[in-house]
Amino acid sequence: MNTSEEMKTLVCTTPGTFEYSKGIKPVLTKGNAIIKIKRIGICGTDLHAFEGTQPFFNYPRILGHELSGELVEADGAEGFEPGEKVTFIPYFNCGHCIACRSGKPNCCTDIKVCGVHVDGGMVEYLSVPSRTLLHGEGLSFDELALVEPLAIGAHGVRRAGVQKDEFVLVIGAGPIGLGTMEFARIAGAKVIALDINEGRLQFCKDRLKIPYVVNALAADVMEQLKEITGGDMPTVVIDATGSLKAIQNAFQYMAHGARFVLIGLQKENITFSHTEFHKREATLMSSRNATTQDFEHVIKSMKSGLVEPTNYITHKVQFEEVADEFESWLNPATGVIKAMVELN
Repeated sequence: MNTSEEMKTLVCTTPGTFEYSKGIKPVLTKGNAIIKIKRIGICGTDLHAFEGTQPFFNYPRILGHELSGELVEADGAEGFEPGEKVTFIPYFNCGHCIACRSGKPNCCTDIKVCGVHVDGGMVEYLSVPSRTLLHGEGLSFDELALVEPLAIGAHGVRRAGVQKDEFVLVIGAGPIGLGTMEFARIAGAKVIALDINEGRLQFCKDRLKIPYVVNALAADVMEQLKEITGGDMPTVVIDATGSLKAIQNAFQYMAHGARFVLIGLQKENITFSHTEFHKREATLMSSRNATTQDFEHVIKSMKSGLVEPTNYITHKVQFEEVADEFESWLNPATGVIKAMVELN
């Protein structure tokens, strides 16, 4: 095989194990585009896959779906030019199922999420459907790799129908939760951050200017929420932890008439008091992935300065260092918010 046809890849072979190998550089096919990967953001899905706790997952798998790069060539990508900075929507939908026909490709019945159901972006070159490409709009590679995780939060906020001056409780101050807080703020909400990590809560106050923070381990969480909301409790509760305990606890935090949105994902059954839920005439909904509308909203918000994406990047490593560094990002003591992988 000619060396020009080879590329470096990093494969999660089994839970807890990465292996560098040589892959075959993709060739252009009809309706697809080739991207030279420049940045890979590490997200909760990647960490859970490494741990062996990610639902809908099989090994071996090349991880990575928070990506940006340089467009090499494309078929059927009108308006895109080779050499431009791009990102893409990493949820490859079928286009004809009930969800796709209803304008919800993010929950396609046969969805293939890049880096989850199909091999992802921990490679030098990646082939993606041309219809998923997004222009870089003058943003940096770092910024473009953060569009996808921020779009997850933006979609959850849109699902909740957040209104101006509502109290919105966001549970979990990881990258997805932080993005959710930002887009709830942009929607005009009064945002409350709930987490068990004091460092993360301080980050919310200092870097994101979140007005209210509550430690979930405090004995008086309910009392704090009542005081913040003038006795009403939050009218929107959004879980970004995927923790069964956090999700089940959160039902008690809802105001009467509230909406509870689950962005976080876990494998177990959720149980709650039907009586308490029913008397509130509450709404429970899931929020899966994001749509083009959400991606465009994130890019526009970045360009207008409503979001400072580089706030999130706390760790940077080269592609060759990922296998050695990855496990450390599971440890909260490292203070990682977002690790960003660089490829030359």
